[in-house]
Amino acid sequence: MPGRLRLLLTLTTLNGASTLRPVALYTSPVCLQHDPGLLRFGGHPESPARLEGLLAAMRGWVRELGENLSVRQPEADVTSEQLLRVHSEAHIRRVSDACTRAKRFRLPMVIDGDTIASPGTGAAAARAAGLVVAAVDDMYMYMCMGMGGAQAAGEPRRAFVMVRPPGHHAEPERPMGFCVFNNVMVGVAHARVAHDVQRIAVLDFDVHHGNGDAACAWSDPDVLYASSHQSPCYPGTGDRTPAPRAARRAAAGRAGRHGGIVNCPLPPGSGSAEFRSAWRETLLPAVCSFAPDAVFISAGFDAHAEDPLAGLSCNDDDFAWVQRCGPRSPPARSVGSRARRANQPVGHGGDGGGGWQRRRGAHHQRSGGRL
Repeated sequence: MPGRLRLLLTLTTLNGASTLRPVALYTSPVCLQHDPGLLRFGGHPESPARLEGLLAAMRGWVRELGENLSVRQPEADVTSEQLLRVHSEAHIRRVSDACTRAKRFRLPMVIDGDTIASPGTGAAAARAAGLVVAAVDDMYMYMCMGMGGAQAAGEPRRAFVMVRPPGHHAEPERPMGFCVFNNVMVGVAHARVAHDVQRIAVLDFDVHHGNGDAACAWSDPDVLYASSHQSPCYPGTGDRTPAPRAARRAAAGRAGRHGGIVNCPLPPGSGSAEFRSAWRETLLPAVCSFAPDAVFISAGFDAHAEDPLAGLSCNDDDFAWVQRCGPRSPPARSVGSRARRANQPVGHGGDGGGGWQRRRGAHHQRSGGRL
């Protein structure tokens, strides 16, 4: 995982062949306090080790990328108002109750069948979603400075938010799949309310379908959710299903009230060819035609061949290729060029669980670049 993120960060700074574009990386050691494997024999696949390895690797990224990578660790916690744009009061209360009991008794508490609260989960979850909000605010502040004539030279228009617990399985009404709050969708909602962003695309290449992202976008005509994922696989959603009769104009593979959910399920064993075909032929053209004002990416890397919890066989270069928006694909290339011309922010949120930690040493030695 550290090697994959290093590759991603390197490519995120590229604009054309050789010009570097600065990236802001948001993270916090507070996110290490979430420990769903507390008292569990054999640990938990979504463990603090995921972020510990990345924080250790981050020092090397700073040396390599220099002024093109700015690491930010603001004390930014999500507010109830920001959460309520995405989650119900019952959802927030359920999480709060479990976190309060875990902290009081110093024991893990069940939020959902596979989502556990530890004594530090409340602080970690609030910081994870809060850092996405902080990244959105910073990106739009720099954009407005430039539009107003002030020179924000060197200030980033792209952000990577390296946090946990992850979020793309958390639905409006319930936490699930190791996810407490839907960090990316909280950021999407904040961008729309606080910065008047009209149309937002959410891209998701995690091995698992982001049922939470899809649920949040289901009824919203101004949010597009595009996902490649393994199927069959947890959580069992994301089929390539034709849109309902009322939205017959939407192509096969689309769902949602307005046809804004674009799914490309991949069978177990799929690798680079199938992954890139899904994005080149279906997902990126859908994003291009949607013409978003901003792009958010649920960046989970468990579709990698070295991840033991699922069955896709992608590699580092595949994730880098998606970040570059498919350099050999005309539709994909137009997505990237539109974003550059519009100078719109691009946000990446770390998502996905996974057992990468057993190969952490190999990932630390991996060379290349991607975000």
